[in-house]
Amino acid sequence: MSLKNRVSLLVLLDSLIVFFSIFIGYFLLHPWTNPFDSIFLLASATTIFVAHHAFAMYYGLYRKIWEYASIGELTSIFKAVTFSVIAVGLVQYFVRGDVLLRALAITWMLHLLLIGGSRLSWRLLRDMFLDHQKNDQKRTMIIGAGRAGTLVARQLINNPEKGLLPIAFVDDDIKKQGLEIYGVRVVGGTDAIADIAKDNKIEQIVFAIPSLPKAETAEIISQCVDTGIKTQIIPLIEDLMTGKLSVTDMQDVKIEDLLGRDEVKLDMNKIQGQLTGKTVLVTGAGGSIGSEICRQISRFTPEKLLLLGHGENSIYLIDMELRNSIDCDTEIIPIIADVQDRERMIQIMMDYEPDVVYHAAAHKHVPLMEGNPMEAVKNNIFGTKNVADAAHFSGVKNFVMVSTDKAVNPPNVMGATKRFAEMIVQNLAKRSKTKFAAVRFGNVLGSRGSVIPLFKKQIAAGGPITVTDERMTRYFMTIPEASRLVIQAGTLAEGGEVFVLDMGEPVKIVDLAENLIRLSGYEVEDIGIKFAGIRPGEKLYEELLNADEIQSQQVFPKIHIGKANPVSEGELTILLDKLLDMEVDVLKDTLIALANRKNVKVSENHLLKAAK
Repeated sequence: MSLKNRVSLLVLLDSLIVFFSIFIGYFLLHPWTNPFDSIFLLASATTIFVAHHAFAMYYGLYRKIWEYASIGELTSIFKAVTFSVIAVGLVQYFVRGDVLLRALAITWMLHLLLIGGSRLSWRLLRDMFLDHQKNDQKRTMIIGAGRAGTLVARQLINNPEKGLLPIAFVDDDIKKQGLEIYGVRVVGGTDAIADIAKDNKIEQIVFAIPSLPKAETAEIISQCVDTGIKTQIIPLIEDLMTGKLSVTDMQDVKIEDLLGRDEVKLDMNKIQGQLTGKTVLVTGAGGSIGSEICRQISRFTPEKLLLLGHGENSIYLIDMELRNSIDCDTEIIPIIADVQDRERMIQIMMDYEPDVVYHAAAHKHVPLMEGNPMEAVKNNIFGTKNVADAAHFSGVKNFVMVSTDKAVNPPNVMGATKRFAEMIVQNLAKRSKTKFAAVRFGNVLGSRGSVIPLFKKQIAAGGPITVTDERMTRYFMTIPEASRLVIQAGTLAEGGEVFVLDMGEPVKIVDLAENLIRLSGYEVEDIGIKFAGIRPGEKLYEELLNADEIQSQQVFPKIHIGKANPVSEGELTILLDKLLDMEVDVLKDTLIALANRKNVKVSENHLLKAAK
């Protein structure tokens, strides 16, 4: 039915009810008298007719969608009817000096009964129609009976096309348990999620407590995932308040939601002071971390953003993405270059004179670098030296190198080369006006080297998932969180620091695999997990700091400064001069040995002997 026809029908219906109700009321009191003979009653009926439509327009009775009628709509009817009857009573008093109180009382009740009933009949018909659709909807349990949860329930009830039927609420508030909201019962607390889901034959779970801290959220969602039932989360409260998303725009649970890590809060003023209106260069800008650093930097409106990378396709993709998403005057400049090309690095720095450099370019794959140690040396050590020297020569104000937890007590080539890269920037910081710093963190979920993409491919192929060892643990954080903390750490640098990000608690890889299987809608037994054995260079447990590097005090929430002491500049120079001439086996042993021995005196004779 069109809006025009709908309004016309309501106006006609109300006109009949309103005009004749006062005559009906009078007839009920005086059944042997013809009410239509009374000019006074006719005037009263005309008055209430006009008054009702005026108040009906004022309270929007013809604009409401009565299929969804609730207390608010009934309140509007009550006000319109009451004020209409009062208006008639006033007219009767001033015209005749007499008010037909009993007739008006009956008229008032008839109005409420007939007008209210006519409106609620829409709701009744709709609910009867919905009853036929309930068999096609998934039985849904809503976690949280607060404002967000009740809003979700109402939206799902009013929008059956979403395919979800609220069956039960779960809430830890004892006062709410046993009560009903929109006909949906609060059946218990979060400690009984599995039992509630089983007893009520739940087919889908919606988590609707957007204000709950991430750690508690992760614990509850983990219980939901363990049931094997599809679980979704409503959007962030910020997105709901701004209207960017509605409560029914629910998102599937992601593996990041199970980490329980709170959102990073940045010191916006410091970052703006360092980046806004400045020229910023990011190496490895096409990689997982590098590209996210670029996205985060673009929010602070630098004058120029230089995207430097060796792979033309990845640089092209981030270039196009930023050009399509940035609505400011930042100039995006893609640069195809290899950090191993020293002259090219110096020339780029001299030409563009960046204020800040984020060095994210590196080879990071542990087993691959075990088989190709010289490539790790050339890219991670000499590539870092080239970029750092170029930054020093051109007078860059701040230089931030992205490092890794694998640089701590490294048993592998990749970790050792990254530790030497840290030493390079630490030594250069001693004699340079550039503020050099390194930022060390663990594994990043969703990055190219992360296990998550591999696990997803294995699940899609029907399994099994391959895990190296049942005891294997790793630190994890999300790409946006790592990138934001790298940018924040850059504002704290005074020169030579190795910043260490708080990675939270380590996660067992096998637990990660099991959760990912459940999130994909399978049971662990359906996909299977196969233990393939530790690969070359891998450690069972990662560390963020050596015992002698640990400083418990945070310089910023989630950021520590490690007391990592490099070898002397002279010793480092001797080492760098000899690395490229070493045999592969000797190179690997030398890198790992020297990276792990903080106070070793690296004599030229020692290195010459090692090179032989």
